[in-house]
Amino acid sequence: MLSGGLLQRLKEDVDAHQISLVVIDSGLTPIQQRNLERDLQAKVIDRTGLILEIFGLRALTREGRLQVELARLLYERSRLVRTWTHLERQRGGGGFLGGPGETQLEADKRMIDRQLARLRSDLVDVRRTRGVQRAGRRRRDTPVIALVGYTNAGKSTLFNHLSGAAVLAQDMPFATLDPTIRQLTLPVRGEVALVDTVGFITDLPTHLIDSFRATLEETLSADLIVHVRDRSSDSDAAQKRDVLKVLDRLSAAAGEPLPPMIEAWNKIDILDPAIQEQMVRSAGQQDELPAVAVSALTGQGREALLEAIETALSEDQIPCRMILTPAEGAARAWLHAHAQIESERFEDNGDSVIEARLSHKQLGRLRDQFPMIRLTHPGKR
Repeated sequence: MLSGGLLQRLKEDVDAHQISLVVIDSGLTPIQQRNLERDLQAKVIDRTGLILEIFGLRALTREGRLQVELARLLYERSRLVRTWTHLERQRGGGGFLGGPGETQLEADKRMIDRQLARLRSDLVDVRRTRGVQRAGRRRRDTPVIALVGYTNAGKSTLFNHLSGAAVLAQDMPFATLDPTIRQLTLPVRGEVALVDTVGFITDLPTHLIDSFRATLEETLSADLIVHVRDRSSDSDAAQKRDVLKVLDRLSAAAGEPLPPMIEAWNKIDILDPAIQEQMVRSAGQQDELPAVAVSALTGQGREALLEAIETALSEDQIPCRMILTPAEGAARAWLHAHAQIESERFEDNGDSVIEARLSHKQLGRLRDQFPMIRLTHPGKR
């Protein structure tokens, strides 16, 4: 916490500039916050309080507002015990009555607990709705690509450029709090769902992650994660570690492995031309984690990114060869609707020979719906 010398300097700055609000880039206990407000004679909020203020300004949908309100109440409840220090716990003459401080504290706790229960119930409905929507996409075999990244890395700008949407994309933290899903048509794979998610930040408080779980579940259920990185930032490496740390926490909490991931190295347009050229070469040489250098603002690298997305999605696919009789037209129609058809030819007897690629899920569904289909050499190429 602040030592006497630093506190005195801060007090002098507050007085000299008539500052009414002081933000501390750290977590504060309720006692520390109260003492600072008393010494500085100004409103004091800590890092989490500032994030919640920004979240409150950015939430536009009912779901976003519910999640922000839940996070705010969890934050307030964790600080409630020591904020009522001016109301001392007193005992009545018989030794069995609580004083006004205890009564007010318990009343506030009950009020917040009732509000928390209502918000959690509403968010259960949100989670259920999202589950139904995800199930519908699975039934249609629509792959889902989730854009994740540090706040202000350019996810929403890239999302708009790829999908043609008009999501708010500005140079400010947490411009996106409400997940947006739009259709994206890949050159070969066809229709996929593209998801823009909330930005991450260093040491994101646990209760914020818990509050936004309904939103972040979209990331865990995706078929592919595209990690958007701001390669022009001096903190790029640290931001990458922070994003991966949050993803690992989500994965551990859900008990599910993370989906495959590729990286989009964004904002290369503001780098020096020599560094930009080197960045493009370096991205193309990434083996363990594929990367593409892009500019969400100018569109540079867009085609290469779409190709990388298709390549990553196809790695889960199995090449198969099927021979269908004229009577198996329903199976042929299903394949054209759901599989990636690579070739098709017709024999003299009317049979069609189809070479296609299917995911493990699609292959299972094909066998369930058309058990009599003649399927040969399924397996990795």
